[in-house]
Amino acid sequence: MTKQLFTAMAAGMALMAAAPAFAQQGGSAVTAATMQGPILSFSVNEEVRSRPDQATIGAGVTTTAPTAVEAMRQNAAAMDKLIAAAKARGIKAEDIQTSGINLSPQYDYSNQTPGQPPRFIGYQVSNTVRATTGKIADIGPLLDALVAAGGTNIEGPWFGMKDADAQLAGARGTAIKAAEAKAADYARLAGYRGAELVSISEGGFVGPQPPMPYGRMQNMAMEMKATPVEPGQVANTLTLNFQYRLVR
Repeated sequence: MTKQLFTAMAAGMALMAAAPAFAQQGGSAVTAATMQGPILSFSVNEEVRSRPDQATIGAGVTTTAPTAVEAMRQNAAAMDKLIAAAKARGIKAEDIQTSGINLSPQYDYSNQTPGQPPRFIGYQVSNTVRATTGKIADIGPLLDALVAAGGTNIEGPWFGMKDADAQLAGARGTAIKAAEAKAADYARLAGYRGAELVSISEGGFVGPQPPMPYGRMQNMAMEMKATPVEPGQVANTLTLNFQYRLVR
C-alpha cells in the first residue's frame, strides 16, 4: 500500500521587484534566486508498507563467578550452547554476530557499614549475539529454543526488508508525478505559465519495527507452546526534495 504524504520546507519568500506578489502556501517556499524566475522548494514523501522478509533477534547469557577467568569460562560454555541452538534452527554462521561482551566486578551494598567499602562478590559477564533469519514463521520457535538453551537476555525481534531500496522503486515515479502536479499548481496560483525542474535530492528512511519485549523463565519455555510472533508490516519511506523555477 502506498500512501502519499506531502511535507514542505519553509524557507521564506522574497520576490523580484518585477515579479507579482503572492502568498506562501502549504509550507513550500518561493524565492527569487535567479533572474529567470523565483525558485519553489518543497518535499514529497512516499511511504510503502509491506510484509517483512527478514528478522533479527538478540540473545545472550549472563554468568557470575568469584574470578574473572571463571566467569568468562562459564559464559563461553553457555554461549556455545546458545549458538548451537541457533544453528540447529537453521541460522547460518555468517548470520550470527556478537553484539557485545561485558565483564564487570560485582559488589554487595546491602549490609555496608559507614566508612567501609562494599563487599566484593565476584565478576559478572554478559555476552550477546544477534541472529538474522529470513524464516519469519520460525521466529517464535527460535526464541523458545534459545531460552531453552540457557538464554537469559532476549531482545527483538526487529523486522525489516532484505532489499528495502527495491521496495521504493515504484514510489520514486509516484513522487515525481506528485511533485510535477504540485509545482504546476503553484505556478498557476502565482500567475506563472509553468514550472521547470531545477534539482532533485533524495533522502530515504527504512523504518524498523520496535523490538518486541520477550523474557521468561526456561521452564516456561518447556511447558508452553511456541511463542506467537506477528511480523505485521514494515514501512519504508522515500523523501524527494525538489526545486522548481517558475516561468512566465
